Amino acid sequence: MAQQLPKMLTASLLRDGEAVWWSKNGWVDQLADGELLADVAAEKAALDAADADVSANLVVNPYLFEVRVRDGRIRPVKEKEIIRAGGPSIHADLGKQARHVSLR
Repeated sequence: MAQQLPKMLTASLLRDGEAVWWSKNGWVDQLADGELLADVAAEKAALDAADADVSANLVVNPYLFEVRVRDGRIRPVKEKEIIRAGGPSIHADLGKQARHVSLR
């Protein structure tokens, strides 16, 4: 049986659409500051907290995605999450891209 990869929880802020990641201290704007969810219980607890934030109109579309940890850095498995973590992709001079976030 293949080993399950850790997951993280992401969503978008309702006020501006900015991608955010779940941490024990709330939503953070950098992937590296997000919480790794290593088991189903942690995933469920994070999703339940995110559902409360959806109801409070803080975030929209929360979902889990797989990551790998390489050289002490969190790296998303799928291209979509790499793009979201570095976005917005059309403004290299703004947001996360301006801070030179590299996830590749």
